[in-house]
Amino acid sequence: MNAQLRDRMTTAPQRALHASAFAPACVGNVGVGFDILGHSMAGAGDRAEVRRIDEPVVRIAAIHGVVTELPLDPQRNTAGMALVSLRKALGLAHGFELTLHKGIALGSGMAGSAASCVAALVAANALLEKPLPAESLYGFALDGEAVASGSRHGDNIGPMLLGGLVLATHDRLVRIPVPASWHCALVHPHFVLETRKARAALAGDYPLGSFVSQSANLALVLAGCYRGDATLVREGLKDVLVEPRRAPLVPNFARVKQAAMDHHAMGASISGAGPSVFGWYEQRAEAERAAAAMRAAFAEAGLDSDAFVAPVDGPAASVVEVGGDA
Repeated sequence: MNAQLRDRMTTAPQRALHASAFAPACVGNVGVGFDILGHSMAGAGDRAEVRRIDEPVVRIAAIHGVVTELPLDPQRNTAGMALVSLRKALGLAHGFELTLHKGIALGSGMAGSAASCVAALVAANALLEKPLPAESLYGFALDGEAVASGSRHGDNIGPMLLGGLVLATHDRLVRIPVPASWHCALVHPHFVLETRKARAALAGDYPLGSFVSQSANLALVLAGCYRGDATLVREGLKDVLVEPRRAPLVPNFARVKQAAMDHHAMGASISGAGPSVFGWYEQRAEAERAAAAMRAAFAEAGLDSDAFVAPVDGPAASVVEVGGDA
């Protein structure tokens, strides 16, 4: 793959010196697609400013926003590691200086670590004389995400790169069509749940029957999306594998989920590793009413929260600004 990527480069001087990009939040797993299914979510995200430098290194200049206490060592930072991987694969003679503006809290279940590395890659890609297709950034983003979660999974990265609902396997991204009217209500309680702790809760054996049921549910959701058939999604959007083990980690989860379902959700579950909770709805008005009820349920547990309502077919990461002449 590295040789193919290098073939896309030329030796002509690059004129763009700095770029800024934004990556949206994401609902990971979507309940039934652990580590392989997710959708982007407008309303929150991370922004990355990347500057081309002559030194053949990746340097993190600063981190601002809702989270600032992150490693400046690029090998220990998701965004930094993603750029290190990009430089190595393309054999770039120059380096990158990165400034992050965090809009997504860590441990929120809204894919903050993935948003940082995707935003950084999209910005750096804009500085290449011949930018790569979004799909070609996938492997570099996986390298970055692994720094935070300890594994290479693309359920957050894929939707950020392509937008909307995406099936993300080890080496392929497939965008899944979703009716424009379908909306997601995502509620983030002010409570930190570390991804590694949430993944540790999944250790142990699972009955074969549960795998069969989960596979059937995933198939129903995907078929329902392709057909625009909410009935199929309602039947399938039920996580029988991961949710039961992670639910105790999310304060008042049962009440929050019930609040989502009481407002005609097609399904509701934990977003990513949690503690955020999401619900899918056929209409925006239903999602807005559900978001208010879900916030009230978190308040019962003494937790304030933020609510986001946006189409399931959300935006992709994008370049905000490119400037500078060589």
